[in-house]
Amino acid sequence: MKPGPVMWPDAADSAIKGDLTVAVSYVTPAGGAVITSVSPAGLGDREQGRIGFTTSLGFPKKLERILRDPHVAFAYHTRDHGFADTTAYVLAQGKASVDLHPSPERLSAFMKSSEAFLGKTKRGPLWDWLLREYHQQRVFVDADLERVSVWENLGAHIDMTVTGTPWPQTPAVQAPPKNGTSPRVDVAELMRKIAGLPHRLVAYKGADGFPVILPARVTGHDAAGLHLEIPSGLLPPGGRRAGFLAHSFQPQCIGLSMRTLTGWLDVTDEGAVYAPHTSKGLAAPPYRTLLPVSNGLMAKYGFWRAQRDGTAERLRNLTAPANDLGTTQ
Repeated sequence: MKPGPVMWPDAADSAIKGDLTVAVSYVTPAGGAVITSVSPAGLGDREQGRIGFTTSLGFPKKLERILRDPHVAFAYHTRDHGFADTTAYVLAQGKASVDLHPSPERLSAFMKSSEAFLGKTKRGPLWDWLLREYHQQRVFVDADLERVSVWENLGAHIDMTVTGTPWPQTPAVQAPPKNGTSPRVDVAELMRKIAGLPHRLVAYKGADGFPVILPARVTGHDAAGLHLEIPSGLLPPGGRRAGFLAHSFQPQCIGLSMRTLTGWLDVTDEGAVYAPHTSKGLAAPPYRTLLPVSNGLMAKYGFWRAQRDGTAERLRNLTAPANDLGTTQ
């Protein structure tokens, strides 16, 4: 018999319904994990045990990887500029599906609910044209939860409580990449870039395939990489591929700034060292009027590119097997 939905506990409800920005992680074909930040605008159905976020066709790699391996995780890790009234750190893990063609009713409902988080939608002939793809070509990623872990504080320093599938065994050490584990990014320059980004997290692939996202504090850096302080007992020993996220944002996500890294995480008795291999940054204009202009133009370009380079067709083909089996996407 298929188990019922995993309904998150009261301690997690406020964060899931009220956080402005959430960290989302998905796994890579090589066994690593990538973290990015999203603004889910309260998307979640407690009775169904389902949470989610929206994105656009302008970010095809994320969608392709989720469609190929649906194991995802959400970390509700900061209360900045949202509506949650809890101090809890919440890690929600589940299997995702992608709604490439949401109904007009679903898009309209999301636009209305998002205004409380992101501000009132711009209207008028020019704005309607500029934001057409941004509003009408949204893609929904829905995750049916299998586990919700809650710590009483944002530092995840107090024992967790788990709802759903029990916490898995410690994952095995991974084989190092062919090009070695040393940093491939200038570590000192990277530290300069993330100096003003206070929210920092690390993610790895757990033994059951779900990403694990944890708060991280950078305590220093050298030629080996970033030295991290992670809540005790939550990082498996040894070396493995891992993702790192540093980000900041202002009310309504104005002035959003984000840097995502992939690399190698080595955990010993002496501590954790993260060697970055790739580094990508994203910044939104810190002005209320310029932000929707930027979003609209990026969405238009992303939609055009997705149609031109075959991304849209590839994503449709990836969802086709699940649709053929009757799974709602």
